[in-house]
Amino acid sequence: MARVKVCCINSVDEARLAVSLGASALGLVSKMPSGPGVIPESRIAEIASTVPPPIATFLLTSQTDPQEIIGQQQRCRVSTLQICDRVHEGVYAELRRALPGCSLVQVVHVTGEGSIGEALRVAPYVDAVLLDSGNPALQVKELGGTGRTHDWSLSAQIVREVPVPVFLAGGLNPLNVSEAIHAVQPFGVDLCTGVRTAGDLDAGKLSSFMAAVWAAV
Repeated sequence: MARVKVCCINSVDEARLAVSLGASALGLVSKMPSGPGVIPESRIAEIASTVPPPIATFLLTSQTDPQEIIGQQQRCRVSTLQICDRVHEGVYAELRRALPGCSLVQVVHVTGEGSIGEALRVAPYVDAVLLDSGNPALQVKELGGTGRTHDWSLSAQIVREVPVPVFLAGGLNPLNVSEAIHAVQPFGVDLCTGVRTAGDLDAGKLSSFMAAVWAAV
């Protein structure tokens, strides 16, 4: 079964709910130029401290300077860094040296065929790639949480060609996740807005989402 990462977790109670319903990983959103789910680093640290292994805690960061990213991880104490913007290749080596044992996941926003090459370029430096539907080229960058799907045929090609696990994000919900899994064959799926009601994690929607993921096996 595809792993499920529930993003935009905003409280200890939401973390416990997501884990109880089968989430393999939780996404905790730090400061972003746009999009939902941003919470203070102090709350990210609080939530991360309550999550039992082997559940992964992902810090979503918009930072591109390695020292800034290292500082965030040291304050928040998460197990995984999700780098949402493009960074220079040397950044990954600096993060590896400073944060041994912390996994690195690079987001690639699927905006066209060029995204395939981008995924292939970053894959050797990270533990996984996450495909999303943002647009870092905009004046106000979209780095996630758009609620939009993208071209899954491009995502499927990336899954076939890159040598690391690939998560699929972008507009997933209980009604389309089964189709997405069959089309893309990702290692995992990642969602935020598709299982929320009035901004809060909805147990019914998440249960339906998990059932759809199981049905796609």
